[in-house]
Amino acid sequence: MEIAKEKLQTSFDFVDGVDPKSCYMQKFRLYETLSRFYMIGRDKNRTFWRVLKIDRSEASELNVIEDPTLYTEIECCDILRRIHEGNKSTGGLKFVTTCYGIIGFVKFLEPYYMLLITKRRKIGTICGHTIYAITKSEMIPIPHPSFRTRLAYSKDENRYKKLLCSMDLTKDFFYSYSYNIMLSLQKNLSDHNYKGQLLYETLFVWNEFLTRGIRNNLQNTSWTVALVYGFFKQVKLSTAGREFDFILIARRSRHYAGTRYLKRGVNERGRVANDVETEQIVFADACDGSPMQISSVVQIRGSIPLFWSQEASPLNMKPDIILSPKDAQYEATRLHFENLVKRYGNPIIILNLIKTCEKKPRETILRAEFANAVKVINQDLSRDERLRFLHWDLHRHSRRSKATNVLGQLGKVASFALNLTGIFYCPVTPNMRNNNVIDESVVEQESITMSLMNHSGDDEIKDSSVKPKLLQKGVLRTNCIDCLDRTNVAQYAYGLVALGRQLQALGFIESLRIDLDNPLAKEVMTAYESMGDKLAFQYGGSAAHNKIFSERRGQWKAAAQSQELIRTLQRYYNNTYLDGTKQKTINIFLGHFQPQLGKPALWELDSDQHYNLGSHGPNLTDRIDGSFIRRSQSDGNILGESEATIRNLHAPDCPHSSENPDKQSLLESTSDIIACGSSICDCRQVFGGMGKDQYCESDHICYEEHGDACDCSNFLDVDWLSSSGNSCEEELLERSVSISSDIIVNELMTEVPASESGPILKERRRSEGDLKKDGKYTDKFESWVTHGEILYV
Repeated sequence: MEIAKEKLQTSFDFVDGVDPKSCYMQKFRLYETLSRFYMIGRDKNRTFWRVLKIDRSEASELNVIEDPTLYTEIECCDILRRIHEGNKSTGGLKFVTTCYGIIGFVKFLEPYYMLLITKRRKIGTICGHTIYAITKSEMIPIPHPSFRTRLAYSKDENRYKKLLCSMDLTKDFFYSYSYNIMLSLQKNLSDHNYKGQLLYETLFVWNEFLTRGIRNNLQNTSWTVALVYGFFKQVKLSTAGREFDFILIARRSRHYAGTRYLKRGVNERGRVANDVETEQIVFADACDGSPMQISSVVQIRGSIPLFWSQEASPLNMKPDIILSPKDAQYEATRLHFENLVKRYGNPIIILNLIKTCEKKPRETILRAEFANAVKVINQDLSRDERLRFLHWDLHRHSRRSKATNVLGQLGKVASFALNLTGIFYCPVTPNMRNNNVIDESVVEQESITMSLMNHSGDDEIKDSSVKPKLLQKGVLRTNCIDCLDRTNVAQYAYGLVALGRQLQALGFIESLRIDLDNPLAKEVMTAYESMGDKLAFQYGGSAAHNKIFSERRGQWKAAAQSQELIRTLQRYYNNTYLDGTKQKTINIFLGHFQPQLGKPALWELDSDQHYNLGSHGPNLTDRIDGSFIRRSQSDGNILGESEATIRNLHAPDCPHSSENPDKQSLLESTSDIIACGSSICDCRQVFGGMGKDQYCESDHICYEEHGDACDCSNFLDVDWLSSSGNSCEEELLERSVSISSDIIVNELMTEVPASESGPILKERRRSEGDLKKDGKYTDKFESWVTHGEILYV
């Protein structure tokens, strides 16, 4: 992109004593002549007007010029009148549309297009700053038709336009003019904050690529809006007769973004698939002269940070899990956790919800490799920096307990995590509420443990009843296979426990605990269930499997199963037939693929080879050949070089597999892998190394608003319909082989039938005792909380 640059005056005029740097343009009117677009922007209070000029005489270049002068309304009207008079011979000045911000500019093969927000709706307010969603957008070609060539109307150009149009901006995108919605509350209310340009380079701004050119040229973000993709919900709740606002935000990372089977694991830069930051904000309005009090807590989810993948197939509803050996030293995994430390600080607590035992090894392959990766990484870290890693098989626990018990046990894990990380709490003064918190301050990104805004003079808080400020340091990272269904249940349990601490900090309740039968728990569950459905649609193609939530609501079991059946079929269909196109759309929107004349078109490439493999050249796929890749298939077989390899793969997971190796040889192969006092299965040692048209005719394209897990217990009991790697979709098959309810996983991930007794079963029961029902915990569990390392529950 080449944008014409012109020198802007360094000094800005003030209109009625108002500094334009403290105001933000929120409404715009677009006009056109044959040779130019004119965009007129004004602030909310109508105190100043500005003009942006966009050249239309170039077929494939973008020239944007910002008039540095601030105008009054009368002056602006006079300018438009003079422009109309000067262009009468070519049709004069014509009104095009009213809009509320520029989403960005994009070019496919020839012309540039401008994406605009033409309708919006208010969805919430944070500290007096309004949050908006898009209800309508338009894509307008920049060059006048008289300057376009035949290429602008080519089949490939129209196909690219069609792809971009399928990115529905009216669903799950949100933004704010004056609040940094892409940052957590703790980062917003800090001494140092991200400046306007840097805001767009953060993880969660999805139109960073689309706005890059105009931002770099104008050196400001006055004309654009930063879009965040995920989920936003704000509701009024009450307890003990006092009202408070509850906000739940999910921010999806733009890095390594995509669909379920096309984006798995980690990439070379340490970015993981389905990386979502969840923030829970609670605040109460000021009363009796006291400052407003606000609190937030952040947790995250993300794919298992290893190089692994699955390939959707119409013939296999449970695709193979392919584990690649290309990162033998776990450098990408290490980079991922280093990035988390920069974002959130220490400690990093990992809650791994995947299965600890399977009759046919699938999830256990990733589980063992993940455990070994954490063990290797922790060897190079100090005790304070060590990763806290907890295996908690949600499938096994929920099959043996009711939903209430599962959520209760997850709540205990959440309590320990919150004891380590704390929550964010801050009394907010009127100045902090009303001033814009976006654009004018600078932040050091690597510093998360920063101090909050210093109060001085009249702003100093002298109310002794107001608690001191608190900071969250560290974060809980939760994952299952898809990081959708099981993960959402665990995040709800964490959010409910965190809410108790937030309300106590605000002075609403005395106890830290909110009972699962409390009406607040139901409201919070509804919010998390809505979030889970949205995130599951975005990544997995259907709403989340919510069997645990259905059980808590008392929903009729047959109705819940019918709902799960529909969602399973919907997910399978989308993953198999529609996700390829969806992934291409995401890659175009994020700029991962940029069309070029003479180069292969996007639809001519296999998957994301232009993005994932482009930097490595064509030899990368050659390195990951059949001799280095092992697949966990739906029938339990592992693609390997010999029958012996298959036997070794079955051995560590369940002793009742069809090929049971000699127990002594198994013990010898794993005896040297020790973590936290327990033997764990080294995946690399035991497994031997694993790897692997319709076209738009019109110029103006509008998007109209369309109205508005599988955890073990959250899955449909129809296993043959499964398209997921998640455990709940395998439940029917497992029940058919008469597995004992006393299954407990020891460090070798073996399975014991109900008939087995003696010292082995006693040892298993001791392992399960790490999280006791009476609320008391063993020394081993306390050691995990204090020092990290690895714990199996």
